[in-house]
Amino acid sequence: MKKKVIYYRDELHEEFSEAKISPKFIDEKYRYEGGRLRPLGRGLWYHLLAKPIAWMIMKIGFGHRIVNGSILKSARKEGYFLYGNHTNPVPDAFIPTMLNFTGSVYVIVHPANVSMPVLGRVTPSLGALPLPDTKGSFKNFLKTLEHHCDRHKVIMIYPEAHIWPYYTKIRPFVADSFQFPILFHKPVYCLTNTYQKRLFFKRPRITTYVDGPFYPDESLPRGRQKQELRDRVYETMTKRSTYNTVEYIHYEKINA
Repeated sequence: MKKKVIYYRDELHEEFSEAKISPKFIDEKYRYEGGRLRPLGRGLWYHLLAKPIAWMIMKIGFGHRIVNGSILKSARKEGYFLYGNHTNPVPDAFIPTMLNFTGSVYVIVHPANVSMPVLGRVTPSLGALPLPDTKGSFKNFLKTLEHHCDRHKVIMIYPEAHIWPYYTKIRPFVADSFQFPILFHKPVYCLTNTYQKRLFFKRPRITTYVDGPFYPDESLPRGRQKQELRDRVYETMTKRSTYNTVEYIHYEKINA
């Protein structure tokens, strides 16, 4: 069967997710913590429904395996920031939970993830923290991150920002999101999702490699710490991406 080809020009800004959603504007009126019923919704949607669904979809649908995930066990006591490559819309929503099945994960997302007509009301209870659009909402966003960090939760970030399905390399990403673990004094770990051929299935297996911890180099000026931290994570993820053994979708750059 002929392999699907996607042509691209810009690794930083192009999006290839099939979902077309008009994102809401996240201003200071957006309630990151929700109302009084949010903890009840979190318990219902995340712990009782999302976790078992995630396990079934990932294990059966994608043959998911985790390599080196044991390094996260001791980190759960203090909480940490987790960074990963963004290569699949459904698995990327579930993999952080698979890595922290007994704990609680919050994911920094594009506002489109909380803008869907029905699911948009559920995703905040699943841990979605939309990126802010104003200075006022940014303050609320930081307060929410601090709240979760103080309670030793896991914060997941996809620094590539845009979904490139089944992409087998690591795209360039900016260092901005690495300010958060520095600000809240938390360790950094990274995951790299790779793809391998799977017997009897057209769709490849997903194998997730986990690395860390990474800490900022405090000998550097504060402004350079996030870039240096980003570079070490990027280098590690790039090395792990060499464990891809199958190209389900081919990406071709247009130079014109």
